[in-house]
Amino acid sequence: MGQKINPLGFRLGTNQSHHSLWFVQPTNYSEGLQEDQKIRNFIKNYVQQNIKISSGVEGIARIEIQKRIDLIQVLIYIGFPKLLLESRTRRIEELQRKLQKELNCMNRKLNIAITRIANPYGHPTILAEFLAGQLKSRVSCRKAMKKAIELAEQANTKGIQVQIAGRINGKEIARVEWIREGRVPLQTIRAKIDYCSYTAQTLYGVLGIKIWIFGDGE
Repeated sequence: MGQKINPLGFRLGTNQSHHSLWFVQPTNYSEGLQEDQKIRNFIKNYVQQNIKISSGVEGIARIEIQKRIDLIQVLIYIGFPKLLLESRTRRIEELQRKLQKELNCMNRKLNIAITRIANPYGHPTILAEFLAGQLKSRVSCRKAMKKAIELAEQANTKGIQVQIAGRINGKEIARVEWIREGRVPLQTIRAKIDYCSYTAQTLYGVLGIKIWIFGDGE
């Protein structure tokens, strides 16, 4: 049987770093982990609720969290900066205030910074959001996958693999469809592979989307 491993965890320490950087005693580890999840969910929900998204893509590639004793630093890597930058300072201040209230961390300062990504569709999370939007609009599975690959190729990627599993196109029997373009060397550790798994809620059930992107780095 094929032994599958998450490509990001497989490359930790070579060309992949952690998305959360902090240290606590083992007894408090689970609390820190839950707090990270809370921060990420809150930011994503805030973007969905407060910002009009025309393309159906939030554009958040990843959220990095760094914690010190008196500070929580949150870095949001965003593909379409106009989502949060239309009234930049006001929006970020509002998000900061609401998040601090949600976390109830009065003794720690919260700092949010936004970084722009050059090629948004070269990042699997943004591409998966686009693909989920297409599937919700009942676009055929193959057509949506080909369109996603087209967008990734425009972002100068060396290779991409897309996999969708579930009740594809509303069929009664669930199946897995996948498509690959270019090279995706999953076993080469020095190859810079970006990966994302995403859940799309459609009318006929849940679809699982997995995307592997081979960028520069070998």
